[in-house]
Amino acid sequence: MNIEVAEHAGACYGVNRALRIAGEHVGAAGAVYTLGPLIHNPQVVADLARSGILPVEDPDDVDAPATLVIRSHGVSPDVIDRARARGLSVSDATCPHVARAQRAAASMRAEGRLCVVVGEAGHPEVEGIVGHAGSDAIVVGGASELPSSLPRLVGVVVQTTQTHEALDEVVSALSERGCDLRVEDTICLATKERQDAAAALARRVDAMVVVGGRNSGNTRRLRDICRTHCARTYHVETADELRVAWFDGCDVVGVTAGASTPPSQIASVQRRLSELGGKADA
Repeated sequence: MNIEVAEHAGACYGVNRALRIAGEHVGAAGAVYTLGPLIHNPQVVADLARSGILPVEDPDDVDAPATLVIRSHGVSPDVIDRARARGLSVSDATCPHVARAQRAAASMRAEGRLCVVVGEAGHPEVEGIVGHAGSDAIVVGGASELPSSLPRLVGVVVQTTQTHEALDEVVSALSERGCDLRVEDTICLATKERQDAAAALARRVDAMVVVGGRNSGNTRRLRDICRTHCARTYHVETADELRVAWFDGCDVVGVTAGASTPPSQIASVQRRLSELGGKADA
């Protein structure tokens, strides 16, 4: 079987930037922590821990002097305020695309609009956007989750790793209700590129392997997109999870990876597939 990697796959600019920022603190004087996992990739987070950069869940878990790295998903403004109030040095690794969504949400709030965030409730990026949008902001995964009663002035932002289909569905439903809308499409280009490339590859292969953390929302969406076009789609975090039976009778196997997946993990999966009987496509 031949092995093909999607044209766009793996770590995006925001993830690489966060890793670079965190890496600059390796070996620095004083303790270094990340607020939550820096990115949604358990293996990378474990590597950071081995280098001395540990995740914590709250600024209150850290005593000064120490450096607190804000994860790529961003946080609410009050979280940074609390960290600085404790005397911590804050290093902000928020993805610039996420920061754009945060600014849009804050601007909508200033205009007196109810902010509707299209995204995954409970996801750290979404929680951070809501923190900028105000306490009355609502999070919806689709049009069916919109409340029955809405004010006239409504703003819409979207989690950077969501699909345009989800955004369009919500915007269409709000338009039908006659809301005065301001819509900011804050889906990042890297997300769309990875989704489109994964779909294109999944349509023409016998099996797909999606590489990335199971706690990664964008990786799970890639998995779901691939399964729409290829029933034999498998989501793995490491090459060790691959099973030869999955690829029985396959001529072509496709590989894609979430935006939090470094090239080394993709290469490891390629090597393992080759060992299972595949041939890497040049």
